[in-house]
Amino acid sequence: MENSEEQKYGVRKLEISDKSKGFIELLQQLSVCDSVSDRDFEDRFRELSAVGDDHVIGVIEDEASGKIIATGSVFIEKKFLRNCGKVGHIEDVVVDSSARGKHLGKRIVSFLTEHARSIGCYKVILDCSLENKAFYEKCGFQHKSLQMAMYFAHH
Repeated sequence: MENSEEQKYGVRKLEISDKSKGFIELLQQLSVCDSVSDRDFEDRFRELSAVGDDHVIGVIEDEASGKIIATGSVFIEKKFLRNCGKVGHIEDVVVDSSARGKHLGKRIVSFLTEHARSIGCYKVILDCSLENKAFYEKCGFQHKSLQMAMYFAHH
């Protein structure tokens, strides 16, 4: 059973065609995300592709509907600390409301953490809400620090 699930809900990297598969609409379930023009999507996709392994977006496509039903990203911070170490930052993890309870979030997080590990990061970190704390603990994360934020007004 697990193998067919694996195939059915495998994680892959974002492709340029995923915009038409509901990728932006999925992000809108997470946070403020206005509609993105095809051109803006392509520009940002190319920008991210240019940095290769330093910024990876994983997605799960529901083969039946052709829709992107889960996503998350990891970007790599290059430090001077820890012998010029690298840290993975996980962001924007979201599973479509219709597809929750199938461990897709866990699959996305595993894909992202494995990527960070494989390119030599010494740790991977993320910020989450209190409501999501238990989920990330199940993914092997532990509570470490407090998040602070400063938002800038749009110009």
